[in-house]
Amino acid sequence: MNTVALELVPPELQAGAGRAIEESRTAAEQCCRYGLAEHVGHVMIPGIIAEGEDRPVELTSRMDVLDFWEIIRPSIGTIAGLCTQVTVFLDVEQLATRVQRLRDVGLDGITFVGKPQGLAAVEAPGASPGEAVTRCRSLIPHRGVVLIPTRRGELGRFASKCEHGATFALTQLLYSERIVGFLREFTMRSEHRPEILLSFGYLPGMEQRVRLIDWLIHDERNELVRQEQEFVACAASSSQGKRRRDLVDLYRRVVDGVHDLGFPLSVHLEAPYGVSGPACETFAAMLDHWSPR
Repeated sequence: MNTVALELVPPELQAGAGRAIEESRTAAEQCCRYGLAEHVGHVMIPGIIAEGEDRPVELTSRMDVLDFWEIIRPSIGTIAGLCTQVTVFLDVEQLATRVQRLRDVGLDGITFVGKPQGLAAVEAPGASPGEAVTRCRSLIPHRGVVLIPTRRGELGRFASKCEHGATFALTQLLYSERIVGFLREFTMRSEHRPEILLSFGYLPGMEQRVRLIDWLIHDERNELVRQEQEFVACAASSSQGKRRRDLVDLYRRVVDGVHDLGFPLSVHLEAPYGVSGPACETFAAMLDHWSPR
């Protein structure tokens, strides 16, 4: 893929197609204004589901990935599409049908996601991400899994997903250099070299009050995550210029650290509070350092 994927979240279901078109056009205008458009090769559309009752921002019902993609596709030109798909609510055959439909409407790749936070295993009896990438080998060319380098036991978990047939990995939002050490250690344990989509998120000042990003990355009693949360809190309390410099410097250290480890690299850009001018300006500054395109 060797791409830059900009995440676009489907609008609230009740807002309808008009809102979908409006939000995609606004994002495109911001990308053009700040020089990001020349880099973006894909949009990443997440499949939104309820996750945890303590989420600091209420999660309302969202438009389905497939419907959102079909609505915005005519207005985004040659930009291709990626998406995420939660697997555990579908059995293998239902999942295969869903993947075929996503492929039929032109989506290039799918990141298969497992059980949401706070959900008991008995409530998610469907296919695992590993089973999904195995079953869908012939259905979609780019089959992804989630990679959380700070998570306990992730080396073995990631190796297993690669054995099942994952061709790429979408990292959790990166607010430290932990991914560098993780991938370096992985190269010593495994011959697999899937493409890595390095995920970077914009931090607006309102994070200091709302703490959505803090919630997204939290992992109780995990020292590596606690350090990332400290970075997020410190950056959120800084001026906009200082936040941009801190995020661009982190991007530089991560990219420079993983660049020569033998993995194909892509970049995933996410604005958890919504695509904005400051977010696009920061992302463009990151890509000035290095871009896969």
